[in-house]
Amino acid sequence: MRVIRTKDYEDMSRKAANVIGALVVTKPDCVLGLATGSSPVGTYKRLVEGYQAGDLDFSRVKSVNLDEYKGLPKENEQSYYYFMQDNLFKHVNIDPANTHLPDGTEPDSEKACGDYDRVIASMGGVDLQLLGLGHDGHIGFNEPNDEFDKETHCVNLTQMTIEANKRFFASADEVPKQAYTMGIATIMRAKCVLMVVSGADKAQILKDAFFGPITPKVPASILQLHPNFILVADEAALSLI
Repeated sequence: MRVIRTKDYEDMSRKAANVIGALVVTKPDCVLGLATGSSPVGTYKRLVEGYQAGDLDFSRVKSVNLDEYKGLPKENEQSYYYFMQDNLFKHVNIDPANTHLPDGTEPDSEKACGDYDRVIASMGGVDLQLLGLGHDGHIGFNEPNDEFDKETHCVNLTQMTIEANKRFFASADEVPKQAYTMGIATIMRAKCVLMVVSGADKAQILKDAFFGPITPKVPASILQLHPNFILVADEAALSLI
């Protein structure tokens, strides 16, 4: 595990974007695994700035996203499809045909998850997977469990996750209760995993995940076993280390 300590969120975002940008430059047809939520927003902003400055070309890049809410159409402002368009895709020259998310409108969970696993496999896997860290240690929507879920699957969101996401909706009642998410095995097969963590409120779970036992009760802890895991975290998030 490589730890990159940063001053604050902006510094974290810049350094994470540098890692991703270096891959895009050295492997123009790379497969990026992308994440949503507040943590990577600054990283995407920096990548857009790199494109606008003429330093980055996304024309051959392919992407797969970690997850999508089940039941939300792409047009819904809270869908992760909408998030990716708003924060990255529509601001760079990535081919829309090369961007992929689980199909949240597919009611058949088995079909939706199987289809998505086949999409990832058809690309030869993920070169770099970007992650955030949930307050309970979840990555993607892989919630604390008795075992590590392996492949793409449908998950019932925990109350903690629903509470964390309700700020994006009119009320907690409107937050979807299920999502499709890449599994732990899919994430672990990425050639490189890059996690961004910011803020004192993440300090305890960061310590638990990466300096405690490996357990499915803290899903992110499995990343201790990844051969090329990079943690980019600010001083506040690393304050207990």
